[in-house]
Amino acid sequence: MTAIKHALQRDIFTPNDERLLSIVNVCKAGKKKRNCFLCATVTTERPVQVKVIKVKKSDKGDFYKRQIAWELRDLTVVDAKDAIKESSEFDLHFDKVYKWVASSIAEKNTFISCIWKLNQRYIRKKIDFINVSSQLLEESVPSGENQNVAGTDEEAVDEYQELNAREEQDIEIMMEGCEYAISNAEAFADKLSRELQVLDGANIQSIMASEKQVNILMKLLDEALKEVDQIEWKLSSYEDMLRSVKEQMDQISESNHLIHLSNTNNLKLLSEIEFLVNHMDLAKGHIKALQEGDLSSSRGIEACTNAADALLQCMNVALQPGHELLHAVNQQQQRFSDLRELFARRLASHLNNVFVQQFIELEKGLSNRAYYLSVSGHDQSSTLAQHSAELTLPNHHPFHRDLLRYAKLMEWLKNTDYGKYEGLTKNYMDYLSRLYDREIKDFFEVAKIKMTGATKEGKKFGLHGSSGKLTGSTSSLNKLSVQSSGSRRSQSSSLLDMGNMSASDLDVADRTKFDKSDTEETDGGTLTRPHNIGGLQSAYSENHMIRQMMIKIFRCVEPELNNLIALGDKIDSFNSLYMLVKMSHHVWTAQNVDPTSFLSTTLGNVLVTVKRNFDKCISNQIKQMEDVKISKKSKVGILPFVAEFEEFAALAESIFRNAERRGDLDKAYLKLIRAVFANVEKVANESQKTPRDVVMMENFHHIFATLSRLKISCLEAEKKEAKQQYTDYLQLYVIYSLGQPLEKLNHFFEGVEARVAQGVREEEVSYQLAFSKQELRKVIKEYPGKEVKKGLDNLYRKVDKHLCEEENLLQVVWHSMQDEFIRQYKHFEGLIARCYPGSGITMEFTIQDILDYFSSIAQSH
Repeated sequence: MTAIKHALQRDIFTPNDERLLSIVNVCKAGKKKRNCFLCATVTTERPVQVKVIKVKKSDKGDFYKRQIAWELRDLTVVDAKDAIKESSEFDLHFDKVYKWVASSIAEKNTFISCIWKLNQRYIRKKIDFINVSSQLLEESVPSGENQNVAGTDEEAVDEYQELNAREEQDIEIMMEGCEYAISNAEAFADKLSRELQVLDGANIQSIMASEKQVNILMKLLDEALKEVDQIEWKLSSYEDMLRSVKEQMDQISESNHLIHLSNTNNLKLLSEIEFLVNHMDLAKGHIKALQEGDLSSSRGIEACTNAADALLQCMNVALQPGHELLHAVNQQQQRFSDLRELFARRLASHLNNVFVQQFIELEKGLSNRAYYLSVSGHDQSSTLAQHSAELTLPNHHPFHRDLLRYAKLMEWLKNTDYGKYEGLTKNYMDYLSRLYDREIKDFFEVAKIKMTGATKEGKKFGLHGSSGKLTGSTSSLNKLSVQSSGSRRSQSSSLLDMGNMSASDLDVADRTKFDKSDTEETDGGTLTRPHNIGGLQSAYSENHMIRQMMIKIFRCVEPELNNLIALGDKIDSFNSLYMLVKMSHHVWTAQNVDPTSFLSTTLGNVLVTVKRNFDKCISNQIKQMEDVKISKKSKVGILPFVAEFEEFAALAESIFRNAERRGDLDKAYLKLIRAVFANVEKVANESQKTPRDVVMMENFHHIFATLSRLKISCLEAEKKEAKQQYTDYLQLYVIYSLGQPLEKLNHFFEGVEARVAQGVREEEVSYQLAFSKQELRKVIKEYPGKEVKKGLDNLYRKVDKHLCEEENLLQVVWHSMQDEFIRQYKHFEGLIARCYPGSGITMEFTIQDILDYFSSIAQSH
């Protein structure tokens, strides 16, 4: 097989730059045995191509030839048939399955092993080897790695080493010297073996001849060993000497280390002592201030504040591990705890006394004022109103200033003893909440009186005492406001009726007064100055705790504001416009400072109520539009809700100028104007006295004029629509009212136009008997100028009865009728000229006569 392999390499594969790695003698399974060879080859050039090539002898049997070549990458399965029982059969799966029978099991196994190695090295897609013994596969080669399959040379795949050129030449010379080298390989191998034995004998004789030189070499080696022994003895003695020196040096080093360790420990101990002394030693002056310092004087408060801070620093010092085991440290900590407890009790007791004393003084002030008022005979409500001309709460700055001195101490108490701090805060809020409840209620009662304009008559409604309660009902205030109104609107039907109060009872001065009161109340009041309660807290700090305190202290602010808003809304629903603008501005201002503050939250809640009242006002106006009833006996004119929309829009524009909530007004405008449009049409359809076209024309003219004057940008589309409606209904009314003043003449020419439409030529119409020149002259004679003027005079009176004086549209309508009459006249003249040419027929009055008729009629009325 070796000789065949060599011959195949030389004759078939070397010319194609290929190298033969493995070969197996096979025949096809199940057929007549015709032997061939399967060869595993690789190319010598890169990239390397791996192939399985089928080679067979030629028919003459004197040379081999390639028959089929498969790429190894196309091989999918190698089936060895049985992994346990040895078999010479195997299958190769290419594009189809090829079944083979090897000439020997050893050749088969060698070939399959070579295929597996080539697959591991060169092919990315791994071939499935089934029924193959694991001993044939090299487990040590990692799958998928690009390594040499068996060693570093590619030839090792089948333990084959290619001969170099010189070796190949020597073998060829040797084989040429022996004629049977190829035909009888075994005889040639025996000859080579005998020659190898002769060479081995010659080598042994050569070695024996060199014995003398070997003996000399051994002697030299013995002398060298003696010298080495002497050197080792000297080195050993030197080592003993050095070992003694090393021990001495180790002792010295250990002594130095102990000294250094002692110094280090002493320094650390000194540092720890200095740390404890510097951070846990409280000055005697601080101790004295904490134990008996004066908490009522500014100097004493400052000393106590400094001492408290120093104590807190001592207690909060960050101790190192192990410090807590020191007895002195524990004693000092206990001493600090006792001082803290003592000072916390002193501080809480003193501040409680301050709160009580301040509250007593405030009570005395209120009582003295009430006593003075009762003795002097003055009514307290009026005095309160005079005192609160600017609607501001009493100024408590002296009390706040006294408390602000304790701000740092309160912060200290909060950090060291929260229980005492919480109790003290609760007492403070209790005192202040009672005080502010009384003052705020007084404040809002005065605001209500100013709102209703009843300041001078406040005593009629029982405003007594500093508690600020109105014994009179809200409805009484409503009645009072009605009585105090100076002027009244004359319209009997009001769009703005609200509850017990009619908006018609309130004039512009009343609303201006309400706006002024609202402005003063919200701008000047305590609500816009949260720092007025600064007492124990920083004047500009707005944290969660302060918000909670403000909620408790000013618990009556939101209900009182809602009551004030409800009263204003009941007095006049239009007040919701002022309140929406003002409250929106205050909410916006407060949120710019702090959107989570007490003021922002409170005003935001109130703003919701105000917005709800505003929406209710708009809804009620729309409902009243829908419920409006008109008189059947009098002409309609400008509808009440049209006039009142004008009033609403004018007022709203003055209120909402540059307001933050302009969008709310624009939405309300759209709802109202659509309701106005719809209800104008509804009333026009129901009108019996006034023609529908007149109702639509006059009211849409009024709406258009209003929107043009106010220039409301969001209603531009509605303004155009109102103008179009007015124009359309003006034209409809003119055509309907004017009708056909020359009725018979109109009927005559309608017949003429009908004949022309049927195909009769215009100049031939006069030959029709019914439309002859004689018939035309007869009809024209029935309309002399005097009769035409009389008919127009009656028409003017009719139009005058339909139109209202408020809108002043009579002359506009009369002029439009004049234009329509002239249009009809010109139409008749044109038909006469075209259908009766050269007849000399004309109307008995001219266009100038028409103009004179219309002018004289208008002037006479």
